[in-house]
Amino acid sequence: MITVVVIAVLVIVLVTLRYTGRGRARGSGGRGLKRRFGPEYERAVALQNGDVRAAQRELGERVRRHGSLQEQPLSPKVREQYVASWDAVQEQFVDSPQKAVTEADALLTRLARDRGFPDGEQFEEQLAALSVHHAYFVQGYRGMHAAARDQSGTEEMREAMVEARSLFEALVAERQVDAARRRPPSPDGQGHAPWPLTTRRHAKGGST
Repeated sequence: MITVVVIAVLVIVLVTLRYTGRGRARGSGGRGLKRRFGPEYERAVALQNGDVRAAQRELGERVRRHGSLQEQPLSPKVREQYVASWDAVQEQFVDSPQKAVTEADALLTRLARDRGFPDGEQFEEQLAALSVHHAYFVQGYRGMHAAARDQSGTEEMREAMVEARSLFEALVAERQVDAARRRPPSPDGQGHAPWPLTTRRHAKGGST
């Protein structure tokens, strides 16, 4: 009889510990996801109509699929080519905004693929993978991708290009930015200033 009681008590203790452990794991997982995804976490919750658990499941699935992805390095030559191409696209914006945004979108797609992310033919999958590793920068890419396919106004396209530049700089950088410091550069001198499309033409004219 005593043996049966002891076994029953042990079973109850084990079940209690297991339940408590799961509860703690869920809590820490939620905090970890919120810290890792930042604005993407809030967006996921909003898309799930405020259902935090559903949002966490969706983000957790992204980490499961893409968390082990290793970003491939770029050679100095390829990096220089990408930087030159981006600068050329920005120059082109003055005369042809829609074409510039479309080309910038394609440029980011190729750059992400060359860094080891899924091919851009499956944009949502590529974006999901990017969000796991560059969560604070993907909204700009999302916005530019939409602008490249919609009849957006010039100012909307300019803003999309400026925001997408943060992801471009993160992907073209020689070293990966620490996760806790992944924030889009601010336009106040702490990062790079927004690229001045309105003065670009005058700058070119003044140099000739």
